[in-house]
Amino acid sequence: MRRVNYLLIVTLFVIAGCTDDKQAADDLITVDVTVNYPKKELVLQDFMDVEYIPLETKDGFITMGWVHAIGKKVIIVRNRNRNTDGDIFIFDRNGKGVRKINRLGQGGEEYQFLLGITLDEGNDEIFVNDHWRKKIFVYDLFGKFKRSFDHQRGRYGMDIYDFDRDNLICCANNIDEENSNAFLVISKQDGSITKEISIPDKKEVTSLVFSPDYSYVMAIRNRTLVPQGNSWMLMEDASDTIYTVRTDYSMTPLIARTPPIESMKPGVFLYPAVVTDRYYFMQTVRAEWDWVAKTGHKRTDLMYDKQEKAIYEYVVHNADFTNAEPGSLMVSEITFGNEEIALVQKLEAYELVEAYEKGKLKGKLKEIAAGLNEESNPVIMLIKYKK
Repeated sequence: MRRVNYLLIVTLFVIAGCTDDKQAADDLITVDVTVNYPKKELVLQDFMDVEYIPLETKDGFITMGWVHAIGKKVIIVRNRNRNTDGDIFIFDRNGKGVRKINRLGQGGEEYQFLLGITLDEGNDEIFVNDHWRKKIFVYDLFGKFKRSFDHQRGRYGMDIYDFDRDNLICCANNIDEENSNAFLVISKQDGSITKEISIPDKKEVTSLVFSPDYSYVMAIRNRTLVPQGNSWMLMEDASDTIYTVRTDYSMTPLIARTPPIESMKPGVFLYPAVVTDRYYFMQTVRAEWDWVAKTGHKRTDLMYDKQEKAIYEYVVHNADFTNAEPGSLMVSEITFGNEEIALVQKLEAYELVEAYEKGKLKGKLKEIAAGLNEESNPVIMLIKYKK
């Protein structure tokens, strides 16, 4: 049985928010990605609130618990098999199973590959992003088909998220030569472009690493579109600056990296993460891959402390685990739909049962683990901004 990790090295990598959206230009943070910064340890509960939600286990509701959205009322999860399963599980906010949707198939109202599920709780709709068919299917929260529309032509690997009542914000992981902008705002009704978001001063740079014979490619896969309260942080490989864009489409530089990305071989890329009232979390990734050893893309977790006006390499401890051991808190899916939540972590039931039996849990998590067995659905850990 795999050992649970008790020291959470929080990359805080997927969701960001709870800051003043009107970031002033003179507050621009500069990060030298070549520097070995001093190390700092944090306790998660000192600057974030933590909530644990056990997903109800019952017949027809056995799930791997890959969370895609947490709204005010519902939690949406799927299993890991994107193209062979098709199940979309809807739980209420307390983790009680409500219903299961499955529209996997070959028909005109059905999806074939669950790349992502975006919740629009205001309109009681979910947007299912089908990577294979390059379409977005829209259903109500009972699984009734409402409409569909195609991905934008010439943009591939589209990630889509809720932007405002009428629009989605999208990020293309790859674009053809006819398109210069990876970031788009599109209509929720028909997918037409509402606004293209242009990142200024871009260079001819990519984070993709190709094998010597160019038959394989290794992507970094960090998120380049990250929410920040009512705005968004945008990172593009070819730019030295991370920007904040708001719902009125105004844009402000937030974090600048140095040295210039085009001067580095291999490139070291800087990705945005969670932003709190005090801390700016981010991560550097060195775009380098050993094709024989099958390792690479060295990652370093960094944090800017606004109070101390200093940058650190950091780790974060979860106070609900005792006898902390090194580990990592990584999230494979972005979850949107609730501005109170910065990050979501899936805790496997069998790991919690083992930790409970060894006396390595505390507080509410200990109480929850006492009622689990190894076959239970996962527990969802919400890392939320302090009020």
